[in-house]
Amino acid sequence: MDRRAFLTLSAAALALPALAAPPSAAPQAAPASAEGPVPVADHHQHLFSPAMARLLDTGAGGPSAIAAKDMIALLDAAGIRRAVLLSVAYVWGSPSRRIEDELAKVRAENDFNGEQAALYPDRLLAFCSINPLKDYALGEVERCAALPHLKHGLKLHFGNSDVQLELPDHVARLRDVFAAANAKKMAIAVHLRASVSKHRPYGAAQARIFLEQLLPAAPDVTVQVAHLAGTGPGYQDAPADEALGVLAAAVDGHDRHTKRLWFDVATLANPEITPEQREKLAQRIRQIGAERILFGSDAAAGKNLRPRESWEAFRQLPLTEKEFAQVARNLAPYMR
Repeated sequence: MDRRAFLTLSAAALALPALAAPPSAAPQAAPASAEGPVPVADHHQHLFSPAMARLLDTGAGGPSAIAAKDMIALLDAAGIRRAVLLSVAYVWGSPSRRIEDELAKVRAENDFNGEQAALYPDRLLAFCSINPLKDYALGEVERCAALPHLKHGLKLHFGNSDVQLELPDHVARLRDVFAAANAKKMAIAVHLRASVSKHRPYGAAQARIFLEQLLPAAPDVTVQVAHLAGTGPGYQDAPADEALGVLAAAVDGHDRHTKRLWFDVATLANPEITPEQREKLAQRIRQIGAERILFGSDAAAGKNLRPRESWEAFRQLPLTEKEFAQVARNLAPYMR
């Protein structure tokens, strides 16, 4: 999830709209509409446990707790069948916080996501998450991999965890985490963008390290780069585009390390981006290939667009109907 949506918006902006109870039945496939098809899945969503909602309330208000029933209602409103719930347990391990019983809270947040996904097993899939630099990281990966509703994947947030890929010790720890996930056949969803608030270096150099040193540690599982290597909202982050350019060129050049590399577009296309930014975003999607692009919309909090509105905004990009249809039907291998 975008760091700014997590931490800086007002209580009014962060409040969820009232959500209806989920219907007993849901569409079995993405239906076609007058505007074209809708995605078969939202590959980038988050739930907030009540404890997480309290943690993110800085006194000026914070996001409401989001449960599975809320997510199902949002998906139904968009005509989307399925969603991936990327645990935000890594927030408990942020180096900017001092949390008592940190590991217990990380485990509880991961378990909350798995238990909520289990309520709708045909529609929701949960990933666990960690700060990969913590001493407990490998142990939590091992624990999650043994749980039926958390074994599917691992979410890493380099910005929130203050991962700095130019530091060899950080890369060494990450290689161990990538290798552990690979050994357990867990997909990896990674927010690659380094911390914006701490002004950490980010660009082509970090993308090459990711490509050349981390991806080889997880050769057998899907790796999903969130936000097209940026953070959103919008597409005005020049360092992120520089990093994406390296990854896109590697995909376009059939680099062997990109064989299982996918990208999600959460929060990048919104009504505020300029025509030039829309064009640049479309160019990057074409460079990667629409067949590797996953729809995602991010947490239903703050100014983030909800799934239906997010797809409508994505449809404003200068792509062809064939390209929109391709993205809409793309389903990550871990969901098949």
